[in-house]
Amino acid sequence: MLQKDSKIGHSSHVVTLDVRPQLLDALSALRDRVAAARFPLPLAGAPRARANRDELLAQLDDYLVPRLRDPEAPLLAVIGGSTGAGKSTLVNSLVGRRVSEAGVLRPTTRTPVLVCHPEDHHWFSGMRVLPDLTRVWVPQQDAGDESLLPGDEGPRTLRVETVDTLPRGLALLDAPDVDSLLADNRVLAAELICAADIWVMVTTAARYADAVPWHLLRTAKEHDATLVTVLDRVPHQVLSEVSRQYGALLTKAGLGEVPRFTVPELPESAWGGGLLPATAVAPLRAWLVQQAQDPAARRHAMARTAHGALDSLRTRMPELAGAAAAQYAAALRLTAAVDGAYDSEYARVRGRLQAGAVLAGGALKRWRSYPLDCTAGELLDALSESLAALLLCAVSAADERVDDAWRREPAAGAPGLTDRAPEEESAEQRIGVAVRRWRRVVEEHAEEEVRGLEKGVAPDAEAVAALVATALLGGRRARAAGEGLAERIGAQGALRLRDKAGRLLTDYLDKTLRAERERRLAPLDALDVHPEPQAELIAALSVLQKER
Repeated sequence: MLQKDSKIGHSSHVVTLDVRPQLLDALSALRDRVAAARFPLPLAGAPRARANRDELLAQLDDYLVPRLRDPEAPLLAVIGGSTGAGKSTLVNSLVGRRVSEAGVLRPTTRTPVLVCHPEDHHWFSGMRVLPDLTRVWVPQQDAGDESLLPGDEGPRTLRVETVDTLPRGLALLDAPDVDSLLADNRVLAAELICAADIWVMVTTAARYADAVPWHLLRTAKEHDATLVTVLDRVPHQVLSEVSRQYGALLTKAGLGEVPRFTVPELPESAWGGGLLPATAVAPLRAWLVQQAQDPAARRHAMARTAHGALDSLRTRMPELAGAAAAQYAAALRLTAAVDGAYDSEYARVRGRLQAGAVLAGGALKRWRSYPLDCTAGELLDALSESLAALLLCAVSAADERVDDAWRREPAAGAPGLTDRAPEEESAEQRIGVAVRRWRRVVEEHAEEEVRGLEKGVAPDAEAVAALVATALLGGRRARAAGEGLAERIGAQGALRLRDKAGRLLTDYLDKTLRAERERRLAPLDALDVHPEPQAELIAALSVLQKER
């Protein structure tokens, strides 16, 4: 269990870390639920939900789970800040030699550099923290040998350096610029900061009021992380004034208790990553070393950040769950628009069939000239074409209604929903195939009825099929077709055949419109938006809170 004890002084708590296996299990289950959450529909809150999920995953994977599993691992202080804040120079100066390259070209620090004592190397060489970053290990080198200093090792790598000038139990990580021109660098910088036991926020005399460092400071406050700020490169003549103004801003933001260090502007501060005199960074170094080496301070720093991260789940998980619920609600609205359009067209087609709408145009002309100037096969062809046209008209009308409804839905802007990929087979072709199959089975049923009659009086099976199709599809206009059918195969046979062909027509109509509806919903179904994530996220949080 993670708990807060009695107050110390006026503003801080002693926080202790006592982690039971059940808590770790609950946290791992919660992590899996967060990883499974998806926000594919382009709703107003989706980008924020995706960013929150990624940040939460990074914090769980890179910090919270590894920290709770290994409370004895070294404290990790991540040095973060804006472009040109002097992070690399600060890290080099804290270590006492150049380990991180400060480039002249923006963006500067590309590959993050982690520096630790040689005996702590095993804690960072594996995937315990920052599992997504490939390790590049740099053996210890002479302080004067700068020719070995690596440059940019490429994306998603972490350079691990060991130095005996850093005490055991403390590791420093020089992160990329949080306002880097490269989006990947900005994302990586945010991930690295989330992996910290101690957040060291570096800003300059010229940029301490900028939005980016304040966003990070507010995030640290929200997460109740162990935080320290460094005001870097402050000209001597304005040192007290800038320091006072910065302090006032921190107090106003509710961060007045945060330890604050000021580093004066020195010739060594210039681009090139030179070392500052040890005295310039001595107070910050002493504070960091004390956090790592004083057991009570170490426990407090570590547990406070872990506690803050766990506490932040109370608001962050319901936010994610709310975004998952919004996704499902939008998917339901999109689905309902498709269902409504197709249900309406299905009912209209049934009504049109009962009214004999298929026996119109060319089909009616053929029927009127049957059997003198039109064969049974030609009549069946004309009826099939007319039936296919009716079904195609219904599908097109349903799709138009869907398009109209989806235009009012932001969620329909997801790739593939409205801009459907060209299909190998058109709706016209698919409906044509279904109608031909129906006709073929009707012909088979007609042959079966005819086979049961006496050989001498048995009529032509194709003529029987043409009459039953006309009787089914022609409504009142086709009464003569029903009478002609009964004359040829008897009243019982005619009734039986009409019943079979009618059930078959309903079946093919259902299948055809259902298949077109499913095709329309397929891209939405592929996005896999379900109701479960909302409940699962809340349940995982509830289990975790219970274990705490």
